[in-house]
Amino acid sequence: MKIAIYPGTFDPITNGHLDILMRSIKFVDKLIIAVSNNNKKKTLFNVSKRVEMIKKVIQDENISNVEVDFFDGLLMNYANKKEAKIIIRGLRAISDFEYEFQMTGMNYKLNPKVETVFLMSSDKYQLISSKLIKEINSLKGDVSKFVPKAVEEELKKNS
Repeated sequence: MKIAIYPGTFDPITNGHLDILMRSIKFVDKLIIAVSNNNKKKTLFNVSKRVEMIKKVIQDENISNVEVDFFDGLLMNYANKKEAKIIIRGLRAISDFEYEFQMTGMNYKLNPKVETVFLMSSDKYQLISSKLIKEINSLKGDVSKFVPKAVEEELKKNS
């Protein structure tokens, strides 16, 4: 069974994340959306709420073969625990590539049995980021075209 992990903070999950998710499930048997509980990042939503929102989006979109979970610590330790051999990462711009290139190299040194697969963002999602979504929402802007409906509702509760 091909198990892949799509890791991220997902604070919140965006239509860009959803696009990468939908494209990823085409070539794996199981995709684990692994929400990072990185205490160094200041998040709008706690890890439980982020997991809950993603599960709601998965349910609303009627997506199968996807598990939603969270992890602490090293991604490679989590990949070993889940017996995953593939990491899925989305790329929007060259600036993403530099960071991802470094992370992939380090992850490979930690566990050469795990491969990282990069998917370029679709054109219509290249400018979307969770950070910008939160900023637009905090300024009472319309984020409906950038996030799933369930996420938009949670953002409105937090504005």
